Amino acid sequence: MLQHPSVQALLEKLEKQHNLSSILNLLGWDEQVNLPPGGAEQRAQQMATLSEVHHQLASDPTVEPLLQKLESDWDTLTQQEQTVAKQTRRDYDRATRLPADYVAEKAKLDSQAYHAWVQARENDDFAAFAPYLKRQVDMSIQGAEFLGHGENPYDYLIDLFDPGMKAETIEGFFSTLKAELVPLSQAILGSPIKAKTERLRGFPVEKQEAFLKEVTKTLGFDYHRGRIDVAVHPFCSGNANDTRLTTRFNEDVPLDSLFSSIHETGHGLYEQGLPTNQLHNALGQAVGMGIHESQSRLWENQVSRSREFWQFFEPKYRETFPDQLAGLSSDDLYLAINAVTLCPIRVDSDEVTYNLHILLRFELEKKLIGGELDVDDLPAEWNRLSQEIIGLTPASDKEGVLQDVHWSGGMFGYFPSYCLGNMIAAQLWYKVLEEIPDLPNDFAEGKFDRLLTWLRDCIHQHGKLYDTQDLVTRVTGEPINPQHLIRYLKDRYMPLYQ
Repeated sequence: MLQHPSVQALLEKLEKQHNLSSILNLLGWDEQVNLPPGGAEQRAQQMATLSEVHHQLASDPTVEPLLQKLESDWDTLTQQEQTVAKQTRRDYDRATRLPADYVAEKAKLDSQAYHAWVQARENDDFAAFAPYLKRQVDMSIQGAEFLGHGENPYDYLIDLFDPGMKAETIEGFFSTLKAELVPLSQAILGSPIKAKTERLRGFPVEKQEAFLKEVTKTLGFDYHRGRIDVAVHPFCSGNANDTRLTTRFNEDVPLDSLFSSIHETGHGLYEQGLPTNQLHNALGQAVGMGIHESQSRLWENQVSRSREFWQFFEPKYRETFPDQLAGLSSDDLYLAINAVTLCPIRVDSDEVTYNLHILLRFELEKKLIGGELDVDDLPAEWNRLSQEIIGLTPASDKEGVLQDVHWSGGMFGYFPSYCLGNMIAAQLWYKVLEEIPDLPNDFAEGKFDRLLTWLRDCIHQHGKLYDTQDLVTRVTGEPINPQHLIRYLKDRYMPLYQ
């Protein structure tokens, strides 16, 4: 599969890069889970130093002749060898065009800005975070310029997370969604049927933790190769051999920790399904964040919000929380699980309104990176667009512009991946139901292996062999189509709220 001598030489170099990047990843996880506040500045220096060393490996001049040899022998390479060469070329060109001091400064800023964001969010003080955000915007634009994308920096940033995607393509998807989602959400929100979410109060954290671990293990997450901890903002990091999940707990919002954990488990299942002997190269790495999010959203929503899922887990949930769920019927519990409400917080939002939160961030990012919006004016514009798109104005910046961690790390272009993931998840869902029509019956019996095997075969095993659109087309027979998401939301929610 990977027999060409230049590929073999390349793999040795890529393995060293992977080892160092996995250490950086682990330090980033530790920073959000374990690091004491007094260690923040030291961690920033550590990240800067290691990032500079990693950059030296990634821009090693001896890689260039290897790539040139592979490119000259292109027609003789296998598809797998071409994939490794193509993705390495992409990464190598980026590394060699970014100055080492820029890489070190960016890593240091990411760490500093994260801690500034945590404090600003806690104090509801956007002004304290604004200087860091301004630097992140400037450095993101500068990075695009280094790579020759100064005229379209936002396209470059989107491409970092979803290779091949552009703002124009995403805008086409989003305009279709917005035309359907706004009236759908308004119709459901206007329904006299209301979920009794106020009944879900006083769920002890230790019992929540035990229950969600049982759920995620049953779904297929391998705790021998992974773990789950607590962080300010839930996330998944690591790789197939060491997969780190995080969640957060609130005694009065028990479904938040459960579904955020299932969401991150979806990411973890994808990571654990990638070929473990290829983790250091493109064949053992995720396609992009759109596909990654499709995995997390499919498990979180299509699977875990289904009636069949709760036919199996409801008795265990009631056994764990007998007093809290007393007097709440199965129908009431299921409606609470699928509650549709106006919520200012993206990660707490329901499936129907969630994508509106992404549309909001997409519009703001375009303006920020395009120079049409100053950082100082961001809170006011956030609130204005929130009212226009979602239908509410946040009560504070903590509930608005400060709610997400992403911009503290300069991760502009990431948010669209969530919505891409929702669209792809729905498309995959209808395809797997074509091939395995009785699949939901498995969930009612607590069996999820047939779905996981299907995802392993269709998505996970290929690594970066196909790009996002090619992979979706290969699996479903058509490119990304937002109508599948609209169909799914209507199928799931209209019967509940009519």
